[in-house]
Amino acid sequence: MMRSLYSGVSGLRVHQTKMDVIGNNISNVNTVGFKSSSVTFSDILYQTTKVASGPNVETGTAGTNATQIGLGSSLASITTNIGKVGGSQRTDNAFDVMIEGDGFFVVNNGNGNYFTRAGSFQVDAAGTLCTATGAKVMGWQVDKNNPNKTASDKVSELKVMSPENQISAPKATSDAYLTGNIDMNDTQLESDTGRPISMSFYDNLGNKYNASFKIVKDPAADTNSVFKIKLSDITNESGDSIFVNKVEAEDGTITYEASSITNFNFGLEDGENITVEVDEDTGEVDIDMEGFDIYFNGSTGEFLSVGEERTDTDTKLDALTFKVNSDPDRFSPIKMDFSKLTMFSNSGKSSVVANTGSIDGTGKGNAAGELSGISIDQAGKIYGVYDNGDNKLLGQIVVATFANPAGLEAVGNNMYAATQNSGEFDGIGQDVTSTGGSFETGVLEMSNVDLSSEFTEMITTQRGFQANSRIITTSDTLLEELINLKR
Repeated sequence: MMRSLYSGVSGLRVHQTKMDVIGNNISNVNTVGFKSSSVTFSDILYQTTKVASGPNVETGTAGTNATQIGLGSSLASITTNIGKVGGSQRTDNAFDVMIEGDGFFVVNNGNGNYFTRAGSFQVDAAGTLCTATGAKVMGWQVDKNNPNKTASDKVSELKVMSPENQISAPKATSDAYLTGNIDMNDTQLESDTGRPISMSFYDNLGNKYNASFKIVKDPAADTNSVFKIKLSDITNESGDSIFVNKVEAEDGTITYEASSITNFNFGLEDGENITVEVDEDTGEVDIDMEGFDIYFNGSTGEFLSVGEERTDTDTKLDALTFKVNSDPDRFSPIKMDFSKLTMFSNSGKSSVVANTGSIDGTGKGNAAGELSGISIDQAGKIYGVYDNGDNKLLGQIVVATFANPAGLEAVGNNMYAATQNSGEFDGIGQDVTSTGGSFETGVLEMSNVDLSSEFTEMITTQRGFQANSRIITTSDTLLEELINLKR
């Protein structure tokens, strides 16, 4: 009689535990990245009142089965449904990241590395990417030898908005190219002013300058398909020539003198050193240079060469080098590509434009910039967006994968810890794309709790608990009848 009482008690306990799990699932139905759990039961100890016996040939008796009475149920396991992905919740927040595929974010709360699917991140006062509960997001740092790549090394905290990332260093201009058309019938090409061209460029400190060139017809050429390019002046952002210093005397008299920058290089390869003279009375700049020829095919109007005449297209010269000389040297050589120019008829009007940077968009240079935003691509690479147009790689979010993710131990705050049954974390992690996955920004993974399933489990659990309570009350009634035999 007592066995049924304790069987009922064990049934109540396991059903109560299952109800606890269901309650936890439902309470986290809106928890970002939450993974629901499920419960399984198993039977436990049996009391054998009669052992099994086999057939006896000598006596002719058949075999009999064992007679056993079970002693109730126990909790077999509580399994986290970690492989089931939750729905997508759009937030449009640049720091909200969802993992498409397997893997977990690696975070560290000061006690070691933990793992989570909840990608609701933010930045703390030190500029470190972290979770809402204060755990730091771990990843790879930028390769010291290549600022466009990350180093696959031990994970470390991602200080994406640290003081050193607030500023983008300036870059000197290294390339430029000319586009447009030179019309041989353009009368402006025959004047002293020529066809003016303006090209902006930066020095190593991020200062911006404007170089004024002019294109004129070569008077010494025996054809109309040869033109010369000359430098007229270089001005700073205030519009003042960098070759001239303005001097004001005590009586208000203004004179001019040559600045510390007195020459520049222009031409093929290292270029020809050209000296600049300054008129002390007017401040006008005098650049005595013959200029460099630009050659076109007189029959087709196609560009042939610059600097030197070449008829063989395999050896044609496409570019001139331009460089301002200063002490200390803060200017970089600029390679000016002329290969995109043409010489077609255009109603006597030329349309030549000098473009900063190479044809493929590199070498433009820029001023120093301040961090204006953050972006995260599908591979988890974090880029700083600066107000000077620069994009700078700041680090990369990585993922950790496990042989048995269901073996991870939940430690709260949407975090899991590695166990012996989940497999160990190697401390390095993986690029999410290496496993066929990706990151989606502005989106969060929602809880994977299925309310319809949870409510159904709640009904069956309630009935199971109710039935087990009836075992106890019925057994108590039987004991009461037994005691009443004495009356």
